[in-house]
Amino acid sequence: MALQIINPATDAVLGELETDTPTSILTKFENARAQQPAWAARPFAERSRIISRFKTLVMAQASKLAKTLTAEVGKPIAQSRNEIAGLLGRIDFFLAETERLLAKKTVHAEEGLSEQISWGPLGVIVNISAWNYPYFVGGNVFIPALLTGNAVLYKPSELASLTGLEIAGLLHEAGVPEAVFSTVIGDGAAGSALLDLPVNGVFFTGSHGTGVKIAKKAAERLIKVQLELGGKDPVYVADDANVETAAPGIADGAFYNTGQSCCSVERIYVHAKIWDRFLALFEQTVRGFRLGDPTHPETTIGPLARRTAQLEFLEAQVADAKEKGATVLLGGKRADHPGHFFEPTVLVNVTHEMSVMRDESFGPIIGLMKVEDDAEALALMNDTAYGLTASVYSASEERARSILGALEVGSAYWNCCDRVSPRLPWSGQRNSGIGITLSTLGIEVFLAPKAWHLRQ
Repeated sequence: MALQIINPATDAVLGELETDTPTSILTKFENARAQQPAWAARPFAERSRIISRFKTLVMAQASKLAKTLTAEVGKPIAQSRNEIAGLLGRIDFFLAETERLLAKKTVHAEEGLSEQISWGPLGVIVNISAWNYPYFVGGNVFIPALLTGNAVLYKPSELASLTGLEIAGLLHEAGVPEAVFSTVIGDGAAGSALLDLPVNGVFFTGSHGTGVKIAKKAAERLIKVQLELGGKDPVYVADDANVETAAPGIADGAFYNTGQSCCSVERIYVHAKIWDRFLALFEQTVRGFRLGDPTHPETTIGPLARRTAQLEFLEAQVADAKEKGATVLLGGKRADHPGHFFEPTVLVNVTHEMSVMRDESFGPIIGLMKVEDDAEALALMNDTAYGLTASVYSASEERARSILGALEVGSAYWNCCDRVSPRLPWSGQRNSGIGITLSTLGIEVFLAPKAWHLRQ
């Protein structure tokens, strides 16, 4: 069966790829299982050199890689370049921190008795990755997994398969054995086939619905599961915020990557005292975004990667909001442009009875609500099934900490938003997932501890 790769900006067919079958997936697993012990037995310095070579190859081919990413998912080219450049810093972090975490530790010693902890790799892991940031969300998994001695069965999203194959090619060229990092091509059926195998862990990035299905299936084997899922991330702009910097920063957080980020700003609450000024600056910023050809360096809004289905979903959110009393300040419909584009859309007079304020949009659409005080903002921010990120803009760190501390989220932002650091753990609560990537905690998840009781 062939997988057709389509450019969402033009509908041009970029190519066809042969999809994996249950038989070919089983063969890749068996090869990975056979080769993983030898990979783990290599000195860390050797694995580190290989990943460093991978980084060098990515840097050398960054322009070509960015063009492929833009062609198959529609990400504006400047943002594709930013993503690839951002991967390099994450690789540096993993290279700097992993060896220390692999070191055996003596946690207690007394006469005749020593207690130690050692760490080994999980074994063979499945990485079912996402299309919106394939270098980021994929690299957060396969780089530390390989460095810690695991083998990886990597299934890129069917919408980013060309990018997935380019990643695999560079890893193999750098020295990772093909069986140790093996790419599985296909849609959900390929992912399901991977879960039928006796792997040692599953790391998934995607929707809440698919994450639940994966968790249920993995539970049958009691294997490690990490789910990086969606969000409905709120921002509160307090009355003492610097509106001149907050408005453009939040607009970028809402519309970067055409709003197709799990940590995109998806709900904005603005204190009544600054509502008019903030709204005017926010609208001005969004009107300045450039929609169009994603290969153009000045484009900021590209097409929707999921094409027709997502366009229909955004149209439904706008229709629902209008029917319930919302006002479309700008946008609100498909763009009059070839390809699968939706106009940058700003809605006001919204309520939590509307889908746009409750369900993850994953597109260039945002709702803004006026609030009277911090207590109302906090109640609305907490009124969600998700728990990924939240932001507060205020002149007072104490005020922001008080609000953010009362929210069930994995990442809290003061006077910033839509930001990820390799030094900090990336995690979610509730419907936003389970598990951790990034930080030293995101390296440890690929290791299995062993307790040693040593009596002389």
